[in-house]
Amino acid sequence: MKGIFAKHNKGVELLDHKNTKNMKTEPISLPDKVYLSMVQHIGLRCNPVVSEGDHVDVGQPVGDTDVVFSAPIHASVSGTVVKIEKIMSIMGSMDRHVVIEADGKQTMWEGVKPPVVTDTDSFIKAIRASGIVGLGGAAFPVSVKYSPKNLELVDSLVVNGAECEPYITSDYRAMLEDTEYIIEGIESVMKWLNLRRCYIGIEDNKPEALAKFFKALEGNYHIKVVILKSRYPQGAEKIIIKETTGKVLPPGKLPADIGVLVSNVATVGFIGKYMQTGIPLIEKRITVDGGAVTTPRNLLVPLGTPIYKIIEACGGYKEKPSKILMGGPMMGRAIYHDGKPLIKNNNAILALTEKEAFIEWESPCINCGRCIRACPTNLMPVLLNRAYYNNDFMEMKRLNVQACIGCGCCSYVCPSKRMLNMVHSLGKSKLKEMEKKQ
Repeated sequence: MKGIFAKHNKGVELLDHKNTKNMKTEPISLPDKVYLSMVQHIGLRCNPVVSEGDHVDVGQPVGDTDVVFSAPIHASVSGTVVKIEKIMSIMGSMDRHVVIEADGKQTMWEGVKPPVVTDTDSFIKAIRASGIVGLGGAAFPVSVKYSPKNLELVDSLVVNGAECEPYITSDYRAMLEDTEYIIEGIESVMKWLNLRRCYIGIEDNKPEALAKFFKALEGNYHIKVVILKSRYPQGAEKIIIKETTGKVLPPGKLPADIGVLVSNVATVGFIGKYMQTGIPLIEKRITVDGGAVTTPRNLLVPLGTPIYKIIEACGGYKEKPSKILMGGPMMGRAIYHDGKPLIKNNNAILALTEKEAFIEWESPCINCGRCIRACPTNLMPVLLNRAYYNNDFMEMKRLNVQACIGCGCCSYVCPSKRMLNMVHSLGKSKLKEMEKKQ
């Protein structure tokens, strides 16, 4: 097997729990109702562009804004808008949701057509119209990411196929099932953004995905596969840029500042499909797993589907979950009940048992240094922790807390179970507050 081999010794080795890696993606039965949040991206929230009582078809816009830093929301089912209401999101804010009662017909909106792209501007407009955001978890509007001020200096695309979180296999299934769409998406991005090369980073524990891409890219000298060591957090933006291109992303800088754009495999796969069909982002491939789930599966789910409906499609709970996560156990977000709807950047639902979710109590630091050895950005978590509890935020700044990527490696390896990752997050927030006041 030929390819570029990356070397990376930082981070941690995790038990992968990839229970669903050999399970093909299956469509879920249509829900009775979907709840489409007007906040499914980083940036300004959308406003509803439909009213209660309106009939909508699949792919029809239901939320948008004139602000560039946003992404429109589209109907994932055909039916009637029965309510526009404020519901508490997983972030704790009260956000408006367009509630659609499905008619079961899944009639496609007449405006759904393959985009006509003739240059960079029309490509960016098409990307925005599709509603695509970063599907790796960041939810950054892709039209904004692909429009950096220094686009003429960007020459490389990095496609993230690492998927290093435990349990999650949705991206792996995308690489196996949507290989052609992923390559088509890469070629579209490279063509219309005038990029010279692309690096696809795939971990060495995914031999089937590697084999598919090596075969599909045979003779293609502009797209290279980089074999990554199976080690968390290979999928972090800063890490995968360094492992694939050799470039270092400085704190506070964007990838475009060093001539790189980064996209998840699911993101470019969607772009490839959208360029052919014109169907906007209305559904998501997700992994459903955890000890409390009866039958773990990979599912294709309409956006806005309540989580309990997704769990029902997996046979329901076999025991009461102690914790439900949107995303993986390392960087996912816990939700307080399963009535929350699926959103664009969610790639997994994990229902964990009490044993799986158990976190030991903190105990005093023993100065073992494991957190320092594990940190992929070469920080000193033990000193950052000390500075935080001394209210010395300028010391945290001096220790470069801004470079923390929130991966949680430090907390994972700590024998005293210190909440180091949380402390870093709180410290960064406090520094932002101080800088705003200044």
